Amino acid sequence: MSIKAVIFDLDGTLVDTEKLYRMYWPKALAHFGYDLPDERALKLRSLGRPYAPQQFREWYGESFDYPAVRAYRKEIIEEHIAKHGIEAKPGARELVEALTQQGVTVCIATATDPERTERYLALAGLAGLFPTIISATMVEHGKPAPDIYRYACERLGFASEECIAVEDAPNGVISAYRAGCRVVMIPDQTEPDEEIIPMLYARADSLAEVADIAIQGV
Repeated sequence: MSIKAVIFDLDGTLVDTEKLYRMYWPKALAHFGYDLPDERALKLRSLGRPYAPQQFREWYGESFDYPAVRAYRKEIIEEHIAKHGIEAKPGARELVEALTQQGVTVCIATATDPERTERYLALAGLAGLFPTIISATMVEHGKPAPDIYRYACERLGFASEECIAVEDAPNGVISAYRAGCRVVMIPDQTEPDEEIIPMLYARADSLAEVADIAIQGV
């Protein structure tokens, strides 16, 4: 079956922001008197509702104030972005424009809320490239549940197997795989492990490689 759409994760895939969550989740936890080792910070990548609050309660107990800690994490990330900006991942604009020229539909499926998604895209020089942006706020369960990718495919009007999902982190890969999409992983913070590798349609080193994978399937 030919490829009709490419659905992109945002953080760590299109924009170089995944590293900020790895950096600032521990700082936010420390502010409230908790320790968050790096291996735990990595597990949080693309982890959506209700799984992130559940995960923190498992680690720190039922009294853990997830909304307060998350709000502080968002605040200090925004301070970082205000000082340093946001960079697009190399080749992001070129890839999206090439896919569009080939008649492939492009879409974003992200745990980030729509307002921040639009702002991050603008800061990274990618504004206006994506006619459809799907946020986990639009579905009941975030990644790694398949809801967001199923909803994206429904919105686009394509079967899931006609869509490539481009992800950088395990929770996103699992979400897209469970939805039936062909998953291309571009590892950002860590390489795929033994659980993730069988879920991949392909592994790429850069966004530039995704063009070859997608266009060959058109």
